[in-house]
Amino acid sequence: MATQKIFLGIDGGGSKTLALIADESGSVIGRGSAESSNYHSIGKEKAFESLNNAIRSAFDDAKLSPQNFHAACIGLAGVDRPQDRAVIESWARDNLPSTPIKIVNDAELVLAAGTPDGWGVAMICGTGSIVYGRNQSGETTRAGGWGYLLGDEGSGYRIGLAALQAIVRSHDGRDESTALQSLILNHLSLSSPVDLIKYIYRERVPTTEIAALASCVEEAADGGDAVATKILQEAAHELSLAVNSTVRQLRMTGAVPCAQAGGVITRGKMIAAMFLQSAHAMGLALHPIQPVTEPAQGAIRLALQTSEV
Repeated sequence: MATQKIFLGIDGGGSKTLALIADESGSVIGRGSAESSNYHSIGKEKAFESLNNAIRSAFDDAKLSPQNFHAACIGLAGVDRPQDRAVIESWARDNLPSTPIKIVNDAELVLAAGTPDGWGVAMICGTGSIVYGRNQSGETTRAGGWGYLLGDEGSGYRIGLAALQAIVRSHDGRDESTALQSLILNHLSLSSPVDLIKYIYRERVPTTEIAALASCVEEAADGGDAVATKILQEAAHELSLAVNSTVRQLRMTGAVPCAQAGGVITRGKMIAAMFLQSAHAMGLALHPIQPVTEPAQGAIRLALQTSEV
């Protein structure tokens, strides 16, 4: 009896790692999740542990013993840089030694999963942000993805940080009052804006914690809060600037497919609408717009393509 061919697709983001195991038809037969595998944020040892845990969990879910994959695709933030790719390749040599592997930036997974023909733009707006594009000739480029200190404009982290800054400005009387104060203090189980000092300046606040505050900003804006609305409008503008840059660099004209991933943009109705308004004002024609809630599905598609090469 022939051994079943199985394929691995991994989406490793700043918040979690998802591994999918699929059969040769592309049907998912097992899935496993683990913590973040972004080694820039958590270090190599913990990142590798997350990758291994996600794969192990996927095998358990598929009710399969660990075995070789026919092909695999791993999508992780930042691996389009040679030094970062080398880190993941070293892990792959140790853990998937006989598997043909395609290593891509996580935004490529979104493009593969959410565009009809594999070209257009993919935008991720979750804990961080990045826009990746491929034109019909196969040329690629990106905008953003510089991390929370240098970039990530429009991301959950930057939205959450702006909200915290708005709270302390309001507390000082330097800016108008905002519903963000009560919403966020309740979310963090704090009683006063002064308590934010101890919260923020403790050792290594995870970016995911601050990014999670974006949902409070959505809630406040939905309730008519002017400060929250402005924060979302600025974030939406930054995202549309990144998409516009990508489209122009790749000389894409007419209707451009747009795949969107990340909880901030896929679950945030207000920022999603503001992004479309801003993009339209820049002359962008984005169609179709496809939310991608599971980018790892794109990793499976790319793994299947890798096996055909």
